Amino acid sequence: MSGTSSPEAVKKLLENMQGDLRGLSLECRKKFPPVKEAAESGIIKVKTIAARNTDILAALKENSSEVVQPFLMGCGTKEPKITQLCLAAIQRLMSHEVVSEAAAGNIINMLWQLMENSLEELKLLQTVLVLLTTNTVVHDEALSKAIVLCFRLHFTKDNITNNTAAATVRQVVTVVFERVVAEDERYKDTVDQPVAVQGNSNRRSVSTLKPCAKDAYMLFQDLCQLVNADAPYWLVGMTEMTRTFGLELLESVLNDFPQVFLQHQEFSFLLKERVCPLVIKLFSPNIKFRQGSSTSSSPAPVEKPYFPICMRLLRVVSVLIKQFYSLLVTECEIFLSLLVKFLDADKPQWLRAVAVESIHRLCVQPQLLRSFCQSYDMKQHSTKVFRDIVNALGSFIQSLFLVPSTGNTSVMPNQTGGNASGNTGSAQTNPGVLGMGGGATVLPAFEYRGTWIPILNVTVQGSAKATYGTIACLSCFHFFSLEMLDKVEPPTIPEGYAMSVAFHCLLDLVRGITTMIEGELGEAETVSQSTTETTSLPAQSSEQQDLQSVSDQTEKELVSRAVWEEMVNACWCGLLAALSLLLDASTDEAATENILKAELTMAALCGRLGLVTSRDAFITAICKGSLPPHYALTVLNNTTAALSSKSYSIQGQNVQMISPSSESHQQVVAVGQPLALQPQGTVMLTSKNIQCMRTLLNLAHCHGAVLGTSWQLVLATLQHLVWILGLKPGVGGALKPGRAVEGPSTVLTTAVMTDLPVISNILSRLFESSQYLDDVSLHHLINALCSLSLEAMDMAYGNNKEPSLFAVAKLLETGLVNMHRIEILWRPLTGHLLEVCQHPNSRMREWGAEALTSLIKAGLTFSHDPPLSQNQRLQLLLLNPLKELSNISHPDIRIKQLECVLQILQSQGDSLGPGWPLVLGVMGAIRSDQGESLIRTAFQCLQLVVTDFLPTMPCTCLQIVVEVAGSFGLHNQELNISLTSIGLLWNISDYFFQRGEIIEKELNKEEAVLQKQAEEKGVMLNRPFHPAPPFDCLWLCLYAKLGELCVDPRPAVRKSAGQTLFSTIGAHGTLLQHSTWHTVIWKVLFHLLDRVRESSTTADKEKIESGGGNILIHHSRDTAEKQWAETWVLTLAGVARIFNTRRYLLQPLGDFSQAWDVLLDHIQSAALSKNNEVSLAALKSFQEILQIVSPVRDSEKPDTPPAINVSVPVVVGTTTATSLGRSFMRTDSIGERIGRYNGSEPPVITDEIEDLNLWWAAWNSWYRIGSESTRPPITCDKLTFIPSQPFLTALIQIFPALYQHIKTGFSMDDLQKLGVILHGAVSVPISSDASPFILPSYTEAVLTSLQEAVLTALDVLQKAICVGSESMQIMYPAIFDQLLAFVEFSCKPPQYGQLETKHIANAKYNQAEWVALNYVPFAERSLEVVVDLYQKTACHKAVVTEKVLQNIIKTLRIPLSLKYSCPSESTWKLAVSSLLKVLSIGLPVARQHASSGKFDSMWPELANTFEDFLFTKSTPPDNLSIQEFQKNESIDVEVVQLISTEILPYANFIPKEFVGQIMTMLNKGSIHSQSSSFTEAEIDIRMREEFSKVCFETLLQFSFSNKVTTPQEGYISRMALSVLLKRSQDVLHRYIEDERLSGKCPLPRQQVTEIIFVLKAVSTLIDSLKKTQPENVDANTWAQVIALYPTLVECITCSSSEVCSALKEALVPFKDFMHPPASKRESSQLLLSHERCLSSTEQSYDELLPLRSNLVDILFPFCLSKLVTDWLKMGIC
Repeated sequence: MSGTSSPEAVKKLLENMQGDLRGLSLECRKKFPPVKEAAESGIIKVKTIAARNTDILAALKENSSEVVQPFLMGCGTKEPKITQLCLAAIQRLMSHEVVSEAAAGNIINMLWQLMENSLEELKLLQTVLVLLTTNTVVHDEALSKAIVLCFRLHFTKDNITNNTAAATVRQVVTVVFERVVAEDERYKDTVDQPVAVQGNSNRRSVSTLKPCAKDAYMLFQDLCQLVNADAPYWLVGMTEMTRTFGLELLESVLNDFPQVFLQHQEFSFLLKERVCPLVIKLFSPNIKFRQGSSTSSSPAPVEKPYFPICMRLLRVVSVLIKQFYSLLVTECEIFLSLLVKFLDADKPQWLRAVAVESIHRLCVQPQLLRSFCQSYDMKQHSTKVFRDIVNALGSFIQSLFLVPSTGNTSVMPNQTGGNASGNTGSAQTNPGVLGMGGGATVLPAFEYRGTWIPILNVTVQGSAKATYGTIACLSCFHFFSLEMLDKVEPPTIPEGYAMSVAFHCLLDLVRGITTMIEGELGEAETVSQSTTETTSLPAQSSEQQDLQSVSDQTEKELVSRAVWEEMVNACWCGLLAALSLLLDASTDEAATENILKAELTMAALCGRLGLVTSRDAFITAICKGSLPPHYALTVLNNTTAALSSKSYSIQGQNVQMISPSSESHQQVVAVGQPLALQPQGTVMLTSKNIQCMRTLLNLAHCHGAVLGTSWQLVLATLQHLVWILGLKPGVGGALKPGRAVEGPSTVLTTAVMTDLPVISNILSRLFESSQYLDDVSLHHLINALCSLSLEAMDMAYGNNKEPSLFAVAKLLETGLVNMHRIEILWRPLTGHLLEVCQHPNSRMREWGAEALTSLIKAGLTFSHDPPLSQNQRLQLLLLNPLKELSNISHPDIRIKQLECVLQILQSQGDSLGPGWPLVLGVMGAIRSDQGESLIRTAFQCLQLVVTDFLPTMPCTCLQIVVEVAGSFGLHNQELNISLTSIGLLWNISDYFFQRGEIIEKELNKEEAVLQKQAEEKGVMLNRPFHPAPPFDCLWLCLYAKLGELCVDPRPAVRKSAGQTLFSTIGAHGTLLQHSTWHTVIWKVLFHLLDRVRESSTTADKEKIESGGGNILIHHSRDTAEKQWAETWVLTLAGVARIFNTRRYLLQPLGDFSQAWDVLLDHIQSAALSKNNEVSLAALKSFQEILQIVSPVRDSEKPDTPPAINVSVPVVVGTTTATSLGRSFMRTDSIGERIGRYNGSEPPVITDEIEDLNLWWAAWNSWYRIGSESTRPPITCDKLTFIPSQPFLTALIQIFPALYQHIKTGFSMDDLQKLGVILHGAVSVPISSDASPFILPSYTEAVLTSLQEAVLTALDVLQKAICVGSESMQIMYPAIFDQLLAFVEFSCKPPQYGQLETKHIANAKYNQAEWVALNYVPFAERSLEVVVDLYQKTACHKAVVTEKVLQNIIKTLRIPLSLKYSCPSESTWKLAVSSLLKVLSIGLPVARQHASSGKFDSMWPELANTFEDFLFTKSTPPDNLSIQEFQKNESIDVEVVQLISTEILPYANFIPKEFVGQIMTMLNKGSIHSQSSSFTEAEIDIRMREEFSKVCFETLLQFSFSNKVTTPQEGYISRMALSVLLKRSQDVLHRYIEDERLSGKCPLPRQQVTEIIFVLKAVSTLIDSLKKTQPENVDANTWAQVIALYPTLVECITCSSSEVCSALKEALVPFKDFMHPPASKRESSQLLLSHERCLSSTEQSYDELLPLRSNLVDILFPFCLSKLVTDWLKMGIC
């Protein structure tokens, strides 16, 4: 009211009212003056009310009669416009609730008049509606009059008015009853005493009812009267009424306001006394009518059912049953029986459809159904209404398939001819396929034995439309017939409509019942639990009350359970029959899903209620649906036979369980083999089978707790389905799609292939959910699986067919998920699996073992409460089946057992505790004859024990572990196992070492206990190595096992055992007692060496073709002798290493020197054996013991330990020694180790003299080995044994280390011995087949390892001599001799005895030839060493005395004289550079000792060396490039430069003969040598221009010397001058001759260059002579100079301008010789003409031609002039 009572609204109301009154006044001004006056007075009235009252609305209501009067008068005018205005004004007043009761009566009377005059009918209806809905002032007669007014307008001739009036009537009726509800709400707090309703049906009112209720009562009573065609009591004035409209009004009131009828007994009375009889009466035609019955048989004609009445009656009945069942129990029984009868086949189709719809309305109300069951089915002599309803639905559905529908002739949606129901011929062969655009769409439908019924989705509008799937949500289901309120004739029922409704009736019935019962069950369980908890609490009010409440609760629960069981018992047969039929007939996946869901929920409900028969029946139905038709499954067939004997009656009809039809059109998705003893071909699974299987899985997964004995049914079915689908068990028991090989006849479609993983997953989840089952249910499941497994085992006996492993796999899966209560099921589970493990079928057996071992592993790893460590009984229970597996002889079972042990160790090894003896026993029980696989697995277990679990086991078990490991080493089945077992022994030894103290303590404790027990028994303690301490005995047991394995027949075992033995002793020997070491050396090591040497020398030399199988043996191991050689190598190396690393422990033993001698003897005999591998390894062992550092006293200890400053190169060779075991880095010092060994004793220091004796013994052994091995053989044949390069390398490499210990006593004799061995070693050739691996390519300047070792040995010596005493330094010449001998190898390779060797380039690797090494790099390196050494020792007395320089020059002369003929070009080049270096140091020394005569013999050697090198007889190779030739020439130039700088300047210290030889050489070199064999181009290349030039310049240099300080220098100048002038004269003569002979051809460039150079030299020489003191130039020189002039003049005719230019310069100095003594003028004129002539030579050649002869004629007489001769005599310059 807030919107209409606000000041704004009131103000607007007043304005509107006044406006309406003014409008009315205007309209009526002329025609209706009274109305006008009334309107104007009304305006004044309104204004007065507004002015005088604060609550205007109340005042208006109070005066509403007066206010309304003008408008009522206006309506009375019957003028349309005025009437409309007035009605609108009245509506406005009513909407503001300002109309009083009196005014309302007046308004209604006015409206009645308008109605009778048929004026403004719609406006009238609107006004009535506003009047009645906005307030409650209209009551009794006024209200009835208003209602009658609406009813009468409903029956006018105008459709719009009719419909509007009908809607208004409905709304008014609703308003009347809403008033009752509001009234009850207002008076709900006042309690009235109920008055008994009297049976007076004629009274018009009831005095006990309040006003609104009275109105409603009277209205409803009259509605019943009207429908029954009787006169109304209250609605006076009704002229017409239809029964259909009345029924609709009754239904709406009953449906919308049930609380009114339930709260007021008066209304309840109306229901029982008026409504129900009325309904039963009106139903009469429908009950009596039989479709197809002839009228002649009846005495009176039967009235046909009238569809509109029947449909509305059923709607009323639905409401009555739904809302008022509690009031109308007896009446409802009649109604329900009628509904059931309407389903009969002889009723019209529309009636049956409407009845089914009505039943559906009941089926969705489970509480109502419960009431039916309680009220009827549970009463002794009552109709079984609930059972009849369900059975009637089943019968109805069955009748639709068996009886063709006659009510309609609708055509199937896919057919073009034939009707849908009767035609089962060719047109029905493929029903439900809608062809569209060439494709096919399958319609959802049921099909059974030729009858095809579509599943429809029925909408509200009434149009039937077939959809592609069933209704997903049943709340969306809309009815077809019950909604057709506008239809008069029964509609055509679409085909399949009735079936669809009936189908959903069943589904909703199942859903409703199960939801309700399960909900109540859950509540009951919750209440019982809370009651139990409450009674257990101590604080309670009174015990008696508690007991009473508990008993009441129990009684109530018993009553509820009885109802639930009765409901299920009443409906399950009918439901099962109908659902089974529908399941078989369904062609739609969604429909099938709904059917299966219904069956599943019913089965689960039956299970929860403990109804075994019905539960098994539903489960059997699902199981049969899962399997192909007629599948031979005994369990299901037995159950079905028991069920099929049950039949039940529906309305007198006998309905049997219908067997599935095999004609259903379903898509085949899988083809497979049946799981049966006899092969029966193949069976087919359809998509529906798969769908049923999913439901079955869902049932078992979600409701496993209520299945009980039905597990047998479910699991048997699943087993068969899994088999057909080809699912095989995988890891953990989960089923996976198997391989095609295992099921060759299994064919799966793509659709089912994608489903298989899902099905497999659901199967796994099913058994995972068993963890939530109670103990009893779990035992049911286990028993069912065991039973299935026994059947599978029986089938597998004597049958090659693969067994079904479903049961075993699922037993495993069930056990795994129930580990928390494993004790409950362990014995039956493992007992059965042990039986399976003994089955003869390998596949069955394999899976039994898999399941058993998996369960054992899972049981051990599971977190039990309490944990296994505190529950040894459970641990033994879990491990017991593992032990029992040892009694089974099948190897595959033993493999599984061992694999299980291995995995237990991996996961639970730390916590085995008392289980260790069992585990070790299982491993140790394996014998060699039990197969390689078994041994390998057992050994893996042992490996795991050794690597991970030694610390966790008792120390007393350690010896067992050693024995087991040793026994595996002796197994001959698998070599790798033997080898690895040796590795395990090493690991065990390492463990002993690391935990020595703990083990020793425990063993000593155990020893004390055993000793005490032995004393008590009076016997001696008997254990191996008894006198030794227990811990040492453990070590000796280990050594004993390894010692046995060291002489095993298999070489690989020997090798590995040897490596391990020595590594163990070497790494962990410090733990042994002192006395034990003596035993180890003499009884273990030397004894082992003797055995190995004996076996090696007596081993068979016959070739072994292969190592077993297809393994090829390398040629180095293809005889037993070679294989034993490897063992010898290993043993010797191991002993040597122990002597080296443990010397500080061995020396104090007292007999160390004897042991040393024995060791050296073994090394020597091995080194001199004819086996390269053994001999080389012996030397490596020799190296090993030589790396021992001699112990020194504390006073002499340096800050850093002495180290050998020679790096011993690694041995490189074809045979490389195998790794001699693991290397162990020790960080503790010797002192610490000795201190740990015996803390009270200080380290024992051996006497140094004794120590030196050990090293000299080693030197003697080395010399014997060296001399024997490098001595050339006497006879040379193919079998001659030549030592290998690696051996010789190792031998020489030993010397530096050995020398460090003996250098103080090393004499010249020892050096001579060494030299012999070095020379012999370098001379030894190599086998051609080994050369590619040892020798570098011929072009590479790389040393072999042997050559490097030889040079290293000499280097060590030289360095020792350098820092040694004077007596040692006399060894320098011997070292030079040795090195120079090596230098000669570059040109003269050494010869090894009489052995014929070939050059490497000519060697053939596949022939047994001997190849000489490439000695060039070695010789060159030796030469470099010589040069370096000479540079350091040139001034040394012994070097000077022993003429070392002369020996070097003599040695270098060989490659220098050969030059281009050297094997390698680098040799002579290095020789030259070395000679230059040596001379640069040696010549000063030679000059220094010139007077002593020690170098006299050197000078001739040097001159010859220069001569041989500079003018070599060898010719350069043809392919020498210009660049290379020029480089070589530059080397020659360097030699000449050395002569000019180091020799000629010091002529006074040099013999004259030597200087003369040098000058001759320079003269010889300054002339270009020509050979007639060269072409001009070759001459151009081969001319040593630069060399000639330098020689000439050197001559010039020494001819120009103007400072002569000694006669010797003047002699050199004169000699050089004479040689130079003679050289110039020769060149000029040759040039003139060649110029004349060449004609017009130009001379070679070199000759032109040479003549130019000579001309310039002449010019320079004359200038020099002029500057020199006259007394220093003798006459002979001047004569030679003057003699050049004629020759120069002859050259004027040359054609080269360059030569002419040089000639001019040469002739100019001669002017000084031509000054006449008497007349200067003549002389000057002569000279002037001379100069002009010379200058003219610069002109062009063409100009000179006519002058040439004249010039010669002019100048030549000067040559013979007497004047010149005189000048010369006078000495004029």
